[in-house]
Amino acid sequence: MIELSRIDSGNASRSATRAANLAERIYGQLKRDIFDFRLLPGDRFTETEVAERMGVSRTPVREALFRLQRESYVEVLYRNGWRVRPFNFEYFEDLYDVRTILECAAVRRLCDRETMPQQLEDLKRIWLVPESARLEDMNTLSALDERFHEMLVEAAGNSEMALIHHDITEKIRIIRRLDFTKPPRVDATYVEHGMVLKAILERRPEPAQMMLKAHIEESRREVRKITLHMLHSARQDAQGRE
Repeated sequence: MIELSRIDSGNASRSATRAANLAERIYGQLKRDIFDFRLLPGDRFTETEVAERMGVSRTPVREALFRLQRESYVEVLYRNGWRVRPFNFEYFEDLYDVRTILECAAVRRLCDRETMPQQLEDLKRIWLVPESARLEDMNTLSALDERFHEMLVEAAGNSEMALIHHDITEKIRIIRRLDFTKPPRVDATYVEHGMVLKAILERRPEPAQMMLKAHIEESRREVRKITLHMLHSARQDAQGRE
């Protein structure tokens, strides 16, 4: 009896792991569909439609959708399926404002520290490099850009500030990654990150904050412009397929 109990327990554990992995895979695919505008803001769908498209049952689909709902990517329409959350630029503008405040506060704290944390040495190795050593892969650069800003806040030493900043970073990722669809923004990011880093290392908080604000603002303008264009193009493509 004890042996059978162990076998049943092991089987249940493996089944739970497989279910969790399947829900994770569906979550990742749906998130990529939203990020790449294959699912457009305002698009409606049902759990059954997603399950049939992915060849799975509704249970892991529902789990993935509830996770996306908690992260504000989709919303449930009671008795009427689900919908990709409509684009709200005011919402993103508010998040960018909070992000700027947090990062500028982090810069001030960094400049006031007696010793510079290890994170800044790591950032120097990535961003303070010769032009010939700059990376070109857009996906890699997008991830490194995100980590640059997160590491500045983490290095400031306030864990609650870092948690709030990380949450905002997750929320704006859907549009922020578009900043790396144009090559000139790659070069500008290297230059601007380098200037901010140098000012921090020289303990010049005002110039560092000013350059950081300008860098975030330029990115915000570019992202808004690109997002509007991509949404318009994606809607035209979708209409053409109908």
